[in-house]
Amino acid sequence: MSKKTEYKISLKDLLDAGCHFGHQARRWNPKMGKYIFTKREGVHIFDLGITAEKLATAMTFVRDLVAQKKEIILVGTKRQASAIIKEEALKAGAPYISIRWMGGIITNWEQIKKSLDRIKDLEEKKAKGELKKYTKKENLLIDRDIAKVDRFLGGLRNLTQVPAAVFIVDVKKEIAAVREARTKGLTVVGIVDTNADPDLVDFSIPANDDAVSSIKFIVGKICQAYQDGKALQPKDLTNDK
Repeated sequence: MSKKTEYKISLKDLLDAGCHFGHQARRWNPKMGKYIFTKREGVHIFDLGITAEKLATAMTFVRDLVAQKKEIILVGTKRQASAIIKEEALKAGAPYISIRWMGGIITNWEQIKKSLDRIKDLEEKKAKGELKKYTKKENLLIDRDIAKVDRFLGGLRNLTQVPAAVFIVDVKKEIAAVREARTKGLTVVGIVDTNADPDLVDFSIPANDDAVSSIKFIVGKICQAYQDGKALQPKDLTNDK
């Protein structure tokens, strides 16, 4: 089993990634005041000392959660985040949603799981040539069905259980995912910009949720923690109870 390490986030790295830029001051949520260092040319600037602490705390939570063989879904569907979420999650082997959050992923997990299992079954049958007995039109419809499910839910293919938490890139944009997670008692980890409500998040990471560089840096750190958690999982020879 690997050894746990204490996470330390470089303020210079956060600065270089542009994590310090918030939104226009007129668009702020007053609840974010405790995370703001100053206002420059009408734009709020985050206190990166707090951001570093909060990111390290979020990483520790993710690592320890995954080490217990629990799962977290990484969610980021906005244009700046979609490709990053998919790329980093695939590298880490983490479940993700990068196109659109479909209602019921958590509250109706059993049905979602059935859809994913059905698609896997169809793909296996297709690979074995078992679908050749169907007409060309029927195969076309099957292919479309597979493509549709894969587009929206493909990132959850290897998820075998209801997740214990979600990581959200933009709390305002993904409010449907946040509300669904909170309804089912899941822990919410998220990047919270100056226009968002930090009370919706259990582990808030106050930072720029629009800049690609900021998103990539923070998502990369969360995925690092995910991989660290995987390395800490006990290698049981017996089945989990």
